[in-house]
Amino acid sequence: MLLELKKGVDILSDIGAVKSIDEARKLFEEKCDDENLAKINKIKNEKALLKIANAASMFQPEDIWLNTGSEADLQTTRDKVIENGEEFKLKVDGHTCHYDLPEDQARLVKQTYYIVNEEEDVSVLAKKLVRSEAYDYIKNTMVGMMKGRTMTVSFWNRGPVGAKAAIPAVMITDSYYVVHAGNILYPNVFEHFDEEVERAGTYFFNVHSYGTFKSEDISKARIYMDRSWQTSYSMYCTYAGNTLLLKKPNHRFHVDHSTYYRVEKEISEHMFITGLTGPGGRKTYFAGAAPSGCGKTTTAMVGTDFIGDDLAQMWIEDDGTLRAVNPEIGIFGILKDVNRKGDPELMKILRADKPAECIYTNVLIEKDGTPRWVGDGDPEPTEGKNYLGQWKADMKDKEGNPIPCSNPNSRCNVYCTDISNYNKEAATDPAGVPIKVITYSGRDSDTMPPVWVAKNPDEGVVIGASIQSAATATEVGAKGVRRQPWANQPFIPGPLADYMNAQFKFINSDKLTQKPIMAGLNYFLTYGARGGDPDDTKLLGEKKDVKAWLTWLELRAYNEIKAIDTPIGYIPLYEDLKKIFDETISKEYPKELYDKQFSFYLDNIIARIDLQKEAYSKEKDCPQRIFEVYDEQRRGLEALKEKYESIVLPEQLIEAGGVK
Repeated sequence: MLLELKKGVDILSDIGAVKSIDEARKLFEEKCDDENLAKINKIKNEKALLKIANAASMFQPEDIWLNTGSEADLQTTRDKVIENGEEFKLKVDGHTCHYDLPEDQARLVKQTYYIVNEEEDVSVLAKKLVRSEAYDYIKNTMVGMMKGRTMTVSFWNRGPVGAKAAIPAVMITDSYYVVHAGNILYPNVFEHFDEEVERAGTYFFNVHSYGTFKSEDISKARIYMDRSWQTSYSMYCTYAGNTLLLKKPNHRFHVDHSTYYRVEKEISEHMFITGLTGPGGRKTYFAGAAPSGCGKTTTAMVGTDFIGDDLAQMWIEDDGTLRAVNPEIGIFGILKDVNRKGDPELMKILRADKPAECIYTNVLIEKDGTPRWVGDGDPEPTEGKNYLGQWKADMKDKEGNPIPCSNPNSRCNVYCTDISNYNKEAATDPAGVPIKVITYSGRDSDTMPPVWVAKNPDEGVVIGASIQSAATATEVGAKGVRRQPWANQPFIPGPLADYMNAQFKFINSDKLTQKPIMAGLNYFLTYGARGGDPDDTKLLGEKKDVKAWLTWLELRAYNEIKAIDTPIGYIPLYEDLKKIFDETISKEYPKELYDKQFSFYLDNIIARIDLQKEAYSKEKDCPQRIFEVYDEQRRGLEALKEKYESIVLPEQLIEAGGVK
């Protein structure tokens, strides 16, 4: 059954029991001082006002404070978050640190549920709870949860005001840390909220309370997403991935919106957006999907015109171009292995080469107030304070394993405007940027080459459908190697077949007359998988190579460079890459390395195709086109194997397929 909006009881409104706008205004008069009453009276959308009133009725706070995005409200947030102990100041002005509980260091996947109506289809990966059970838990847990506290109300937009694919949202929380992080991540839309709701035709609503902030109460934590009412609930947790609900929970609502109500018009993706300056000074914009921990932020920041590192709202413009906006204005980036060598632009902020506001989470803080994390490029710390308490370099866990100085999922929150290569004008333009290249990548140690381009849009969709990655520290309770279609699968609420169908229709739309090229990227091939010692996990490339791969794609997008025609797509010629590596990153690129990276290990690729086919055969109503593409590619690979055996060198690929 397809998603139906506004079906079933609206849990928040029913529990709050505020039925009329007059009741709502009376409640606001009781809970708001004169300043905040004047603020809320500027909002005219009565449905939103009723939801806010019902949240207040349910939470029973001491008072209500509205965040309008004014400089005064921004400063109030900075002051309150220090005052209530949710963050503490570091030695650099504007830098603060927040600690989550040890059990709340990543998305709580086992405690995250979709609220569903009877017979409503959801993703096979999703945990779901029928509406009546969710109602009972919310009522028993969240009623009175803000007694003695301030209920904050923020009005943020997921994208620039006026952008076709942007949707406004209301965020309610008793955590000033959540407000602080949200101010960095989202444009405040208070002054334009009513007109944005009218333009978008909808809005998202989010409520959160952190509860007791005790480890023994983490079992009570829940993150609920009511798809029918586009309302999310979060309780007994503080980690931003679980509490800053405009991020992944509202991204899920946006995926629903695109999949069921904007087919062949919009898609909502887990993608970076970045621009690269090409020959003659032209700007070429990329959108790229990668699961967390697979190089997405690094790739985004390699561009000359950084737009965003995590999410993309995309639509087909009237002129036939593919357009995209970043729904965020900041980043919530993983810190592990971020250092000056691989991430120079971000490190200018993190090491205070320039003044900037920054929230660190779950890192080590040395005695002098310096934040430290695993892989930061400096001499390893010997002691300090982290989210576990006092830390020393020789500390071990119960199993005898060394305890790292920072959590693997430690993060930084910074404004995009503080990043040197951020193109603010393009990023905040409601017209979006024209996307010329779409990339998909995962964490693949032994199968796919560093870069390859699909021959047609259908094969591009299949590249996205075939992403595979190791589970990362971003998800509590996830282990092992996982299929990660489009790097968006954890955030696709409905059946994957519905989303896949929307992808095929979107990229093949006749309205999209200027189609982007679609490519795969893989930064994680190892020496052990390419003829070396099987235990050798050293990567064949390094972070800075990313710019070379993007440069090749930029040239290929304009048909200014030829490529080898293979059964899985087009791959680079050596002489082109050698020149690009030299001119782009001043690095030698030996032919031996090229052969290791771009030889086809056919058994691995065929096994990957078989794995994907088997998985998709279990998806009800899966589009047949994906199986046709897999079969076409498999036949081509089998023909290569019959002619050249299981390992095929680039020269043999040229001999078999030619250059186009």
